[in-house]
Amino acid sequence: MDSKKYNNTKLGLSISKGILTFILLFILVSTNLSRELVSIWSNYSSNNYILFLLFVFSIGMIFSIIFSPLNYYSDFYLEHKYNLSNQTFIKWIWEGLKALLVSLVIGTPILIFLFYTLNKYENLWWLPFAILLFIVSVVLARIVPTLILPLFYKIIPIENEELKLRINKLAENAGVKVENIYSFDMSKNTKKANAAFTGLGKSKRIILGDTLLNNFSLDEIETVIAHELGHYKKKHILKNIIIGTISSFLTLFLIALLYDNSLSYFNFIKRTLIAAFPLLTIWAMIIGLIQLPLSNMLSRKFEYEADNYSISVTKKPQVFADALNKLNKQNLGDENPHPFVEWYFYSHPSVPKRIKKMEMSL
Repeated sequence: MDSKKYNNTKLGLSISKGILTFILLFILVSTNLSRELVSIWSNYSSNNYILFLLFVFSIGMIFSIIFSPLNYYSDFYLEHKYNLSNQTFIKWIWEGLKALLVSLVIGTPILIFLFYTLNKYENLWWLPFAILLFIVSVVLARIVPTLILPLFYKIIPIENEELKLRINKLAENAGVKVENIYSFDMSKNTKKANAAFTGLGKSKRIILGDTLLNNFSLDEIETVIAHELGHYKKKHILKNIIIGTISSFLTLFLIALLYDNSLSYFNFIKRTLIAAFPLLTIWAMIIGLIQLPLSNMLSRKFEYEADNYSISVTKKPQVFADALNKLNKQNLGDENPHPFVEWYFYSHPSVPKRIKKMEMSL
């Protein structure tokens, strides 16, 4: 099946990129390459903060060049091979450059603060950095719908009055006050479909891809939006913030502990050495790999709860099942992933499992 081949290939490429990243970072810290790179940049600046940024950005550039064939194959070639992409090569490059620019604008101050905490707070550097990450996550949740998403898509209020009426009724039942209901031109990049309830506070809004609006019935869209609102009604957003914050503090504490205890093994005399930064990244990757299946288990639990909410408020279980199947087919999702792959990598349960779970709850 095309969906099986597509998903297995994408997963294989993702794993390959992760392994290659780990190997390259390990080579940097286990040889003199990391130190030599710092030495090269020290000829251009004596300011440690500028030197740190030059070091990180140069590694990022080198990695981007090394990974460019894999990224092209995964994100452009495969999407066209399986008739999922509407992008030209130039458009794909342009969207990637925009994403890179946004990442630099957001990521650079975070990197500077990380280096500051490493130098200022010694053994407790992870604590203020965890606090910063929490603040950044809340700010991003508020500004992504209004400031960042419009950089990539044209976002307009939906015009279908009946659909607006249905969605507003669902939002009212869920206790959500939304600023408006929007569509975005997802079709300019892909044939895949999606919808989301996004934002915090006054930036809360419901957004629907035009690929969803153009290919799904009103009943199907209603059940999909009910699912998204179910996440709010079941307090999944609040729970994710709380759990994510606790997890972030624990994760950074463990990373700091492992980082400090492994510095001498790679002949680094102190944690603030710029050349040691790849080692910090290695430990972050390892902890992330341990954390991933736990995070996905919780996410799948929330998805089941949102599914049940959708059918409880719309009273249309068969319509929702049809919508899930149609979404899965349009997005070329794997209906029957390997159990380990689903357990470890999937944030959403496979569609047959979701439908079976819904049938059991009726």
